[in-house]
Amino acid sequence: MKFSKYKAWLYLLPALVFLAVFMVYPLIDVLVYSAEENYNFASQTFTGVGLENFRYVLSDPYFLQTLKNTFIIVIITVPVSTGLALLISLGLSSIKPLRNLFQTIYFLPYVTNTLAVGLVFMILFKKTAYTDGMVNALIKLFGGEAVDFIDGPYAAKMFVMCFYTIWVVLPFKILILTSALASVNRDYYKAAKVDGTPKWRVFTRITLPMISPMLFYLIITGFIGAFKAYSDEVALFGTNLNAAGMNTIVGYVYDMLYGDSGGYPSYAAAAALILFSIVLTITVVNLIVSKKTSVNSK
Repeated sequence: MKFSKYKAWLYLLPALVFLAVFMVYPLIDVLVYSAEENYNFASQTFTGVGLENFRYVLSDPYFLQTLKNTFIIVIITVPVSTGLALLISLGLSSIKPLRNLFQTIYFLPYVTNTLAVGLVFMILFKKTAYTDGMVNALIKLFGGEAVDFIDGPYAAKMFVMCFYTIWVVLPFKILILTSALASVNRDYYKAAKVDGTPKWRVFTRITLPMISPMLFYLIITGFIGAFKAYSDEVALFGTNLNAAGMNTIVGYVYDMLYGDSGGYPSYAAAAALILFSIVLTITVVNLIVSKKTSVNSK
């Protein structure tokens, strides 16, 4: 019995070593860097230990702009993409002819390279000296004025950013929700049909409660993914996101480490911990809400 216990730990040892080296140690390193004030990357020295790095980051206009951008992306894209995915999944579940074809079409953007999709979006929306782009051509066709969505007003750029993000994350959510809808016991629907229950009541009383675990999973992972956004912005607006006013928190961390203003790991660590705190708080709140919802539905 004693040997079996040690044998189990021996089997777990490679995974524990991997977690310690690639997760625990980097987290401790980030905590240490975030507390070292006036850290000099060249000489590997610092003048003190405290919260000065956090004060600097929270007062940095560039970080405040990234905070604003990230929260706008999260607040808009997560509920909109989840709602659209639910509607499309319900539509796919209610049809039989060509269902597999439509599912494949909706899933194609998920397996397409992110930068390639971003390049296509940039071509569609970008206004140049030679062309206004396909989207602007449609706007002018209906009597509107051309808008520079890539280098123009902040609202236009944010619209493209949110549109692009929703487009990229939608296929995965459709796949998950379609599977969740297919797993619902059909006997519930048959019983509701016999009782003459209205469709909206069937949806709110049967469908939603049954797929709520998957919905909350998508919402939580959607929040985490949106807060980690960076490559999508690079695909649309290039690497100089601060100049475009479209940087995110992850982009700020990268810039502090490797960008034009790089060489400040202490500021990058402080920003990373702020992001971690925000994501952790929202995840915990979502888990509490999902737990209460599941209890109430029972």
